[in-house]
Amino acid sequence: MIKNRQELFSLHWTCASLAGLAFLAGCASTPSATQKTTGWIKDEVADSYVFGYPLVLMGVARDAAVGTGPGQAPVNTLRHAQALPPIGAANPLLASLDTLDSIGWLDVGSEPVIVSLPDSHGRYVDARVLDMWTNVLWSTSSQFTTRTAGIKTQTIAFVGPGWQGDLPKGALRVDVPTRNAWMSVRIQSNGTRDLTAVKKLQRAVRVAPLSVYTGETRSASITPPRSNAADAAAAAAASGTPAAQVAALDANGFFSQLAQALPDNPPTPADPHALKILSDFGVTPGDPVNLPSAPEAIAAGLADGHERVVTPPSNLLTGNGWSWFGDGVGNYGLDYAMRAYAAATQPGIGTKDDEMRAVVTQDSEGHALNGANRYVIHFAPNQLPPVRGFWSITAYTKDGALGESAPGRLAVGDRNGARRNRDGSLDVTVSSARGKGGNWLPAPRTDLQLVLRLYAPKPQATDGSWQPPAVVRQ
Repeated sequence: MIKNRQELFSLHWTCASLAGLAFLAGCASTPSATQKTTGWIKDEVADSYVFGYPLVLMGVARDAAVGTGPGQAPVNTLRHAQALPPIGAANPLLASLDTLDSIGWLDVGSEPVIVSLPDSHGRYVDARVLDMWTNVLWSTSSQFTTRTAGIKTQTIAFVGPGWQGDLPKGALRVDVPTRNAWMSVRIQSNGTRDLTAVKKLQRAVRVAPLSVYTGETRSASITPPRSNAADAAAAAAASGTPAAQVAALDANGFFSQLAQALPDNPPTPADPHALKILSDFGVTPGDPVNLPSAPEAIAAGLADGHERVVTPPSNLLTGNGWSWFGDGVGNYGLDYAMRAYAAATQPGIGTKDDEMRAVVTQDSEGHALNGANRYVIHFAPNQLPPVRGFWSITAYTKDGALGESAPGRLAVGDRNGARRNRDGSLDVTVSSARGKGGNWLPAPRTDLQLVLRLYAPKPQATDGSWQPPAVVRQ
């Protein structure tokens, strides 16, 4: 499977083929346009879809989240979750039950945006900012210690390309290569009785453009750029998730959004080869797209691209039926396959030091997990999840929703009463029917998936030296 730029742009053709491109390593000459068949169109559309998918997805997610309507917030403002997610199919994909999340979109196009975070007094807080290509620009993970995943009072200045000027004293400067950036602040919650303390911390988080922060202006109103294709896509699939909206785009819609987003959000790292391939079939930054008159090849390439972004790449870590991202997550470089897969399956995922999410859909014998059965996950005494923060396991439907029939306690972990056996081991029982053991994880009465979350994981969780135990049917 594709793992980097070289594989991405050479997997389907070689220098010996008439579809070869002169800029690929080892090519001696450039074939004429008349020598090319429509096969090169299919390959380039598919490769470019994988390349551009995170940027288009982030643009759709931003357009859906920025505003004054229900569930929205103005740019440079955080929208604070006020309660844990409700049970049922309306949940966000793989909603976390361990934290209350504050989400917002930053616009650094005209001036820096200043973020102030409070002292969490030892409570786990994971704050991170991603650029529009889903690379993590900054996070609080470097501040975590072996004893706590709390943070101290701090000020961060997110600065756009080309800006020069003075920042507030003591502010940490973080350069943002794209006009927009996505911010998340997740605060550990210990259940509904703990929400008051969490909300107090939320109110202490401040986000403001530099001019507002320093008092030069009273307010700021900046609207991110939005293309006609984005408006059409939102109107066509407004009720779907951002991933569903992107999947519903035809080739012209997808590449139109990509072309319009590129001027404000150049590839990071810079990749002239990827832009050259895009220009080969009529996609130029900032210009209307002019795709070739080869509808079958374009449709085939689009379908191939759809499949690739949801296909686990070969460098995904696996063990005992579980799969999870390793050390490269969050800072992808030229690993476009991993970047697209992460954006499609775990949007907003951080680095190896921020969080690990391991997913399993089958038991130790390869059968699909189903809440009608009873399973046990046995952690040996020296094999508990290695974290600096905390860990939890949650059961979801195959579609990523919380089961409607599950009771209030929907996660099992070291911060919500998980009990060890006498020898120091720990067993988690998974079933829709209450188990006899103390660590019962309620599951939906259907096919399901389990997600093991490690908050502020230790290195052995992401370098492959530690693996989650198998899910064994009883």
